[in-house]
Amino acid sequence: MSQQQDTGVAVDVEAQILESDLLSSSRAGPAAVRGGTLRVGSFFGSSLLAAGSAALLFRHLGVVQTGHYTTALSLSAVVTGFTDLGLTAIGMREMAVLEGEERALMARDLLGIRLLLTVVGVVLITLFARVAYNGYLAAAVLIAGGGVLFQNTQTTLSVPLMARLRLGWVAILSVVQQLISSVLIVVLVLVGAHLLPFMATPLVAALIVLLPTIMLVRGDIPILPSFQFHRWRALLAPVFTYSAAAAASTLYFRVAIVLVSVMAGAKELGYYSVSFRVVEVLFTIPALLVSSAFPVFARAARDDPARLGYALSRVFETSAIIGVWTALSLAVGARLAVEILGGNEFLAAVPILAVQGIAVGATFISAVFGYGMLSLHLHRTILFLNLGMLALVSVVVAALTALDGAEGAAIGMAAVEVVAATVGGVVLVRGRPHLMPRLSVLPKVGLAGLLGALTLLLSGLPVTVRLALSTLIYAAVVFALRALPEELNVVLPPILRRGD
Repeated sequence: MSQQQDTGVAVDVEAQILESDLLSSSRAGPAAVRGGTLRVGSFFGSSLLAAGSAALLFRHLGVVQTGHYTTALSLSAVVTGFTDLGLTAIGMREMAVLEGEERALMARDLLGIRLLLTVVGVVLITLFARVAYNGYLAAAVLIAGGGVLFQNTQTTLSVPLMARLRLGWVAILSVVQQLISSVLIVVLVLVGAHLLPFMATPLVAALIVLLPTIMLVRGDIPILPSFQFHRWRALLAPVFTYSAAAAASTLYFRVAIVLVSVMAGAKELGYYSVSFRVVEVLFTIPALLVSSAFPVFARAARDDPARLGYALSRVFETSAIIGVWTALSLAVGARLAVEILGGNEFLAAVPILAVQGIAVGATFISAVFGYGMLSLHLHRTILFLNLGMLALVSVVVAALTALDGAEGAAIGMAAVEVVAATVGGVVLVRGRPHLMPRLSVLPKVGLAGLLGALTLLLSGLPVTVRLALSTLIYAAVVFALRALPEELNVVLPPILRRGD
């Protein structure tokens, strides 16, 4: 009897170890796939909620107050960007590989750095608003800054959840936060509130979501910040390099707007801007998708180079499938998107958006190689690569904008993004042949994309029908050619799963 009890205890202990070390188990891949799917789904859900509440809000506030609202939120967004500095990505990597006391100290340091940077940023941006605008707008910025403080705290405390692949909770909390904010906006519209109460809606939503976040992580990490500056130096050194690379990447995507505005005139800028509003949202998806697998990359980079190669290859295949489908959908559905956003007046933006779909598709591939390099601590390599692409896109887009306006700029962006994806792969794999992804998926998704694009010839059909038909054709070819990685089975209906 005693031996049976000992055996049972041993099994329980082993199960607890496996559960706590998911990143080293075979369940990590399926967990990352499920989590990535949930995060992308929550992103779209949150975007729809935000768009719906914004439509009510803007009509209620009117033109002038809407301008003040947008200005205050934009200034607070500067604080959000300034206070990240690559901390989330690097923090996720470190939390995926550190253990015990080192992991606890890292969590406290991350929270302390983020809180200090946020407080300083909110004070500075509020003073700027007071000097540049007036006291009323400064008050709006200060309230919005309070929301940034709680949001940054919640985001930092969520890093261990992401590192442990508890991505379902991250997705749920994101949607709940946006839902609370949207409901508060609707209530304030109904009671006829003025500007300042609306500025507090992100603050209240972030505070409410912060509480369950603390409950989720308090058994895993300490929730009190640390302000040990001597330890911060070791963490901030790679952060500064990576943040410079991130800044170059941000400029990289926006340089075309500046060049079009200077070289092509107001109309061309308007057409390009409508297109960019669509792709700006879509550019977020590759990072959400690949970052869901990033903890697996980080752990494998530390422990098992062969496993890192396998994980990169699988994510590469998945990203290629989704990226080509996204490019195809934009090519077929560009007119629908432009009509929804701008109406018939902006129909000249349709070919621009269709071309930019190629850039979005290539970004899915670039994200895989970028996170692969980050898992290997190649911060300077990422920086030099991003700076090189920034220089290249400036030259290419300038030349093509001079030749063909906004459409030339879109062609230049698409071409450079394809180059960036290719160069990123070459840089990552050079000297590391075990990281070479399986390229056999590319001709398969290429053929599926070409066949799906044939629906462009069916001009007599409504755009929505052509869009649905192109997706069905693409999916059918991908399934027929068995291009889907096995790990995607966990998010497919049982009837579509491989081997079922």
